[in-house]
Amino acid sequence: MRVGVLALQGAVSEHVSCLYKAMGKIGVPESEREIVEVRVKSDLEGLEGIVLPGGESTTLSLLMEEEGLFEAVSAVPKILGTCAGAILLAKEIIGAKNGQKSLGLMDISVVRNAYGRQLESFEERIGIVLDGKEGEINAVFIRAPVIGKVGEGVEVLASCRGEPVAVRQGKYIAATFHPELSGDTLLHEYFLRT
Repeated sequence: MRVGVLALQGAVSEHVSCLYKAMGKIGVPESEREIVEVRVKSDLEGLEGIVLPGGESTTLSLLMEEEGLFEAVSAVPKILGTCAGAILLAKEIIGAKNGQKSLGLMDISVVRNAYGRQLESFEERIGIVLDGKEGEINAVFIRAPVIGKVGEGVEVLASCRGEPVAVRQGKYIAATFHPELSGDTLLHEYFLRT
């Protein structure tokens, strides 16, 4: 199994670690686990999926544009976007900064930094429904966006404080929190199985 993590900014090593553990939990032999840190287009070759990590969404957008990664990342079969990565997946970004682009792959609108500043970051145990089964996951919110609108064909997987915080549309999953910082691999496992 060959998957990538966009490695321009953000919690790259944490996602790599979570993906490696998640592959083990879903039965992928060690010899078949390959995780690529994606910095240039050629790193995307042969990927089954990619994780777009948190970080600063405007900076990620600009760096992706500099490297010509927008079209190439859009061609990867499945994508998990967390925090800033969720912003990159959205069709609409409310509060977008100068020159900020998104992949526009999911019919959602997101509000940047809607949960507040760094000091207002929090962790909360939330319910999540994956493959029709209810579970719980630790969700770490750091200057997190809010999913303000969910379009048709978008499934809400988890909510927190009345707002959707994890959604899926086809092979794309967006989460406004950082699952890689909680040590919980449930969302990564789900991403790998989809």
